[in-house]
Amino acid sequence: MLPLRETYTPFAIKDLGKEIVRSHQGTFVNQKKYILNILKDTGMTEAKTAPFPLPEGLHLSLEVGEVLSDPSSYRRLVERLLYLNFTRPNISYSVQHLRQFFQQPRQPHYQATLRVLRYLRRTYNKGLFHSKVSNLQLQAYNDVDWGTC
Repeated sequence: MLPLRETYTPFAIKDLGKEIVRSHQGTFVNQKKYILNILKDTGMTEAKTAPFPLPEGLHLSLEVGEVLSDPSSYRRLVERLLYLNFTRPNISYSVQHLRQFFQQPRQPHYQATLRVLRYLRRTYNKGLFHSKVSNLQLQAYNDVDWGTC
């Protein structure tokens, strides 16, 4: 029998703070530090806040607006917002809508993404609470604006 050879591959682990807090009532999950890092990286830490992720009646188009000279920054930002869907289902529609313009993002798409960041700046302490006591009722989210896609 051959001896076991142990090999370890090092990888970096980030300390994201107290994103999971447990109590006798349940578990609270948020991504406050992650949101604050996004705001810092984009220079939005002092930006004016927004009450909603996207304004009512916003119609983004594949043809309207100037094409971004560096689409990778838009793509990276939307990817980071996709990761937030784990604890922030309230931005899910907005982020999925912005994801539709990955191939050729334009200036209005980028401005809408910054609007989502301004909303997150206002609500960075929000998260999901999972109660220990559950009545096992199925809850679902419905996108009432699916017809505009």
